[in-house]
Amino acid sequence: MAFGAVLTAESGPIAVGHQCVIMENAVIRGTKRHPATVGDYVLVGPGAYLSGCAIRDCAFLATGSRVFNGAIVGARTEVRIKATVHLLTNLPEDATVPIGWVAVGDPARILPPEAHDEIWAIQEPLNFPKEIFGVDRPKPGETRMPEMMARYCRALSRHRDDRVL
Repeated sequence: MAFGAVLTAESGPIAVGHQCVIMENAVIRGTKRHPATVGDYVLVGPGAYLSGCAIRDCAFLATGSRVFNGAIVGARTEVRIKATVHLLTNLPEDATVPIGWVAVGDPARILPPEAHDEIWAIQEPLNFPKEIFGVDRPKPGETRMPEMMARYCRALSRHRDDRVL
């Protein structure tokens, strides 16, 4: 692990395989519903963020890439600079998510960022608020942010007495 890399298993387990490199300021976070697993011979680039996902052997996650809860990144897959693998997405072996592009769905569709309507059509039924916070998606003109943030703040409050060592 390089300087500034963070592996946080306070919410769920993390497993990192043999001969992996986790570069500067990368974050790997396990969650209760989705442990974080990183296979063998994986490179996690600087500033990458992985939350509750499974990364198979020999994958390459470039600088600034993002892989979200419940996603699976197949063996020998490349998630290039600032690319995103969305919630519950299943990328097959040997896939490539180009620079700045988005992978979404199961099976994954790999789309350019300007394809927002197509991405949202796949992403909306994945129901991020329900999957991550356990609350239903709000109706148009409503919000669930107070409820979601109250839950999140309660979980984080167990650190209120932490001290820097």
